[in-house]
Amino acid sequence: MLERSAAPAAPLLSLFLVRWLVAAGALSLALRLWLSATFPITGDEAFFYWWGVYPDWGYYDHPPMVGWLIALVRATLGDTTWAIRLPVVLLPLALGGLVAWALAPLDRVRAAWAVLFFWLAPINWLNVLITTDTPLMAWSVLSVALLLRAERRERMDRTAWGLYALSGLALGCAFLSKYFSVVLGLTYLVYFAVYRRDRWAAVALLVLCALPGPAINIAYNMSHGWSNIMFNLYNRNEGESFAWNKPLLYLAMLVYLVTPVAAWLAWKQRGALAAAARQQRLLACVVVVPLLFFALLSLKKVVGLHWVLSFYPFGFALLAFALPLDKLKSCAVGMAAFAGLHVLVVAGLYASSLENWKSTRLYPQIIRSYKTAEMLQQVAAPGVELMASAYTPASIYGYTLRKYVPVFGPGNFHARQDDMLVDFSLYQGKTVRILRMDAPRIEEYQPYFDSVQVLSFSQDGVPFYAVEGRGFNYAAYKTGVLATIYSRYYNIPAWLPMTGCPFCERLCGQVRCTK
Repeated sequence: MLERSAAPAAPLLSLFLVRWLVAAGALSLALRLWLSATFPITGDEAFFYWWGVYPDWGYYDHPPMVGWLIALVRATLGDTTWAIRLPVVLLPLALGGLVAWALAPLDRVRAAWAVLFFWLAPINWLNVLITTDTPLMAWSVLSVALLLRAERRERMDRTAWGLYALSGLALGCAFLSKYFSVVLGLTYLVYFAVYRRDRWAAVALLVLCALPGPAINIAYNMSHGWSNIMFNLYNRNEGESFAWNKPLLYLAMLVYLVTPVAAWLAWKQRGALAAAARQQRLLACVVVVPLLFFALLSLKKVVGLHWVLSFYPFGFALLAFALPLDKLKSCAVGMAAFAGLHVLVVAGLYASSLENWKSTRLYPQIIRSYKTAEMLQQVAAPGVELMASAYTPASIYGYTLRKYVPVFGPGNFHARQDDMLVDFSLYQGKTVRILRMDAPRIEEYQPYFDSVQVLSFSQDGVPFYAVEGRGFNYAAYKTGVLATIYSRYYNIPAWLPMTGCPFCERLCGQVRCTK
């Protein structure tokens, strides 16, 4: 009787690869920890911070996942900047682990190279900003990793069904993070329609497990004036048109993200890259379908760098599986040099002082970020309500004070969570100071107060101002500002069913105001 031969042992990682993985992971983590503790809060982060203070099933701009994440961090680790940023600081390590887990059954060595390439990308050394992209990346990569493992199962056994179900659940959580998860859903549809029509039952289970995410979001939008839809499909896209520079900017952004070295090697080895894509079809779909989607989008919109990040790790994985073995080390060395240049730039910036920036146009914003507490101390006065003229400074001031600061005036189409949170009728008759970095036009404020004066201040040589209005007139503000906001941002299509709209209900006492 013949004995069954033992399975071949998994190939060992080279000493070079092990050392580089440890060095890249540890050094980049150390830099991110340092930046997270020393870099001042940004406007977006301060804005999302308030989502964690007031957790909800959704928010004006986006689904709720980052707000839930910040609320969890505040409850467990405390209300500090470094703690709020800790999830994104640890994120590259977690994503690298998921990539390794997903791809190791295919080729353990090349999976390790994929992780190394990902960890050497400069953005994974410098990104410490907590945004909606943080949970989106985590859930998207988890969903893809689970699906890659499910697709390795030759039979539809209990483990395979479980992996498909968990992949769908992660996709639903990605949807509750940001709407770009729809692109991942489109990717899955293309993959199964083209390559795996025999597993439509698995697709059905995946979709079923993902549905709670969209269901929660739809229920929130119905009860909040479809704010996500109005923002993402209507308000933010007004005036968008084709321009040649937009797709060129998209291409340049991709080259930067993967690094020029990796982009050049991918071009030189495009034949091997195509062969790897044919062999690793799911991996190729996860890379190619989103790239094509955003390429089409770039014909009219400027594609943001962060838009592609949830698919980013798998581009390096495809490259690691495509490059000849003798080119893998060259790619890593080139990427390390590119990352090193970024580290030197950061070191140079930290070695500079505020005085070095005095002659630049950025100086006022730098002072506002680094000397926020000092500025607010000058403006504060007993019995005075502090407001701001725009959402970014309002969020930064509120974060510093740990007290929500409203925006006075119509604001912008971005970041209109004020519409959900602030009831201006509560300020009737009160004294308000509206903080501004530019000289205000007093006539813009006079209709809404009994009296108005402009106060001037200076911080480290930067002038700033406060419009002090005494005796706030809510009725005038409702007619002059809130009604304008309604006509500009709440032109909700009649065919959308609504069960509530906090802004409309305060403005006119109805779910849908009449025009």
